[in-house]
Amino acid sequence: MKEFKPLFEDCTLSPLYIAGPCSAESREQLLSAAEGVSRAGVGIFRAGVWKPRTKPGSFEGMGAEALEWLKEAKERYALRIVTEVATPEHLELALKAGVDGVWIGARTTTNPFATQQIADALHGVDTAVLIKNPVIPDVDLWIGAIERIYNSGIRRIAAVHRGFGTHHATLYRNDPHWSVPIELQRLMPSITLISDPSHIGGRRDLVAPLSQQALDLGFSGLMVECHPTPDMALSDASQQITPEVFSEVIAGLKWRRTPADNGILAQHRMHIDTIDSRIVELLAERMEVAREIGEHKRQHGMAIVQRDRFNEVLKSAEARAEFMGLSRSFIHTIITAIHEESVRQQSEINGDN
Repeated sequence: MKEFKPLFEDCTLSPLYIAGPCSAESREQLLSAAEGVSRAGVGIFRAGVWKPRTKPGSFEGMGAEALEWLKEAKERYALRIVTEVATPEHLELALKAGVDGVWIGARTTTNPFATQQIADALHGVDTAVLIKNPVIPDVDLWIGAIERIYNSGIRRIAAVHRGFGTHHATLYRNDPHWSVPIELQRLMPSITLISDPSHIGGRRDLVAPLSQQALDLGFSGLMVECHPTPDMALSDASQQITPEVFSEVIAGLKWRRTPADNGILAQHRMHIDTIDSRIVELLAERMEVAREIGEHKRQHGMAIVQRDRFNEVLKSAEARAEFMGLSRSFIHTIITAIHEESVRQQSEINGDN
């Protein structure tokens, strides 16, 4: 079994907090963010220097120039500094600038060839490496990226959960799929597991509740995007908060450690918690679709209850339930309750209540 070391041997704070802007935009902006993060009591400062963007023409970072600003922030505010690298060239420049650690982004983790190139460049290097989950919810792909870095000789490794891409409309920018990082922790018990609520939620108001949920699920720390003036950010403005707000978030968090001797039972309970959370999210998603259907029915003068359609859904669900080892009566109760709630919400749209 692989044994990992803490990111920083002398860092005894629990939880572990990493904060800073999505992108280094200017010297003034970066130093202002670093000062705020330091005041919030956070000792590890993050900022993107090279930004992989979905479409060309978006702000792609200031490049190597910004490494000097990070170095200045490190010296001025006694911070450790970390930045994203996507190529061996990025890694070489970052290490020369004196970064304390690097992170590998989701797009890079998804590509084994790119990850292996960085792993090859890490041979003989002693630095902290944070590995974000791949874009798709594939624990084996995530483990593969971690193993590539581990095989290069790096032992100070953390896994960063930033959520997964989805084509479904959800509350989040990136679906948490909490069961994936929990499974990773089960398979690699000694790895440091960090949550990135900024990228999961994609909204400032979700940072606090997602942070608490991560800690409740046994995560060791958080990576949060903090900008001195979030509304003016050149990338991911909607998900960034000020360092002052993050300080308030930290003050409100409850740090609950699961006793070590709970073992397998604790892991199963955390797994159930993530499944229950996903069930609620799926129900909310289903009701959103039901409301859209209700609006369509209203516009076209259609009856809310379509008995034939409900009987078809119920029959299909009962058959699938039986095939998967669930009782027909159990699934009948659930589907009926969901249908009743859908009817209630559609009735509100039609003004029947």
